[in-house]
Amino acid sequence: MIKAIAIDDELPALQILEVFCKRVDFIQLEKTFNKPTDAIKYINKFPVDLIFLDINMPSITGIELVKNIKQETKVIFATAYSDYAVEGFNLEAIDFLLKPFTFERFMQAVNKAQQLLNFQNNQNGQSPGFIYIRADYKLIRINLSDIILIEGLDDYLKIHLQNQKPIVARMTIKNMIEKLPASNFIRVHRSYVVAFDKIKSTKGRIISIGDEEIPIGNSYEENFSRMLAR
Repeated sequence: MIKAIAIDDELPALQILEVFCKRVDFIQLEKTFNKPTDAIKYINKFPVDLIFLDINMPSITGIELVKNIKQETKVIFATAYSDYAVEGFNLEAIDFLLKPFTFERFMQAVNKAQQLLNFQNNQNGQSPGFIYIRADYKLIRINLSDIILIEGLDDYLKIHLQNQKPIVARMTIKNMIEKLPASNFIRVHRSYVVAFDKIKSTKGRIISIGDEEIPIGNSYEENFSRMLAR
């Protein structure tokens, strides 16, 4: 069950969210707020999994509110202003609902939230065999078995996949490694992470993988050799 709250300065918008949430068996809407300051106090005292949040509110914007929350909470923006979409996604919002939205569009958003939260809950246990990556203003599910290598490009990553176009995402290699099981993915260079089972051959300090030849960095050579010898 996903514990959620809704924040909007317009009462009719909150009423619509209440009606929609009652139709979803995995969403428990704990409270609604038309005063963002009251919502911030509540969130910091009572953790929730998900916030339905308007952006253009008189006392504080939804963007500012997210930045003031102490805990990590998922957000679905629900607003009449499409101009804020890019900034909303930069805050890693799960989705951006443009008012007025249908129940079907609402379900798309909450299904994304359920999938992402289920995945994160499984991180402490056995890997589910896939990860979610934010790219092109949406969450993309990637099967771990499809990943060949990951290439760091400044603040972006290029994820090379089997029989698919690469995916470019705005994130760091460090953050990506935290999502990957250490049993099959290894960093071999400041700019490269490889899937161990996709390596074709090694010669000296060069790895042949997919259609690429990847150098092994000095500081990564010892760890790579240990994994190779296991």
